[in-house]
Amino acid sequence: MRKFGGIFTAIAVAGLLAAIAVTPSDAAPKHVYVRTMAFDGLWSVSIFTQDGPCAPSYRYPARIVGGHVMQAENDFNYEINGAVVRNGGISVTVSSGGQSATGYGRLSRSRGAGWWRAAGGQCSGTWSAIRRG
Repeated sequence: MRKFGGIFTAIAVAGLLAAIAVTPSDAAPKHVYVRTMAFDGLWSVSIFTQDGPCAPSYRYPARIVGGHVMQAENDFNYEINGAVVRNGGISVTVSSGGQSATGYGRLSRSRGAGWWRAAGGQCSGTWSAIRRG
């Protein structure tokens, strides 16, 4: 696996922790969709490309603070913006060099998994995460 770096990597990162898209329906209790601190900490994220020209796999750190997903390192070549809600649902957008990708999934207290797709659909795949701290 390759550590995070480069435009295609940034696109793949969106698989995880890669703007909140979980919206409450009128029938669902609104408190379920409030960001939570239950998943705060450092996470190790593995990205797997299943379709498209992106590299086959990546690994990188991500940080969650107050339910907000952000990059764990001070690398300004990319931007991660996302949120985790009370039920563990997660949505993240990653942007770099005018390109972006979005990922969705679910976290438990110590693990997570989901899928991602690059804007324009040129790459897509799955992700998994393990809580490190």
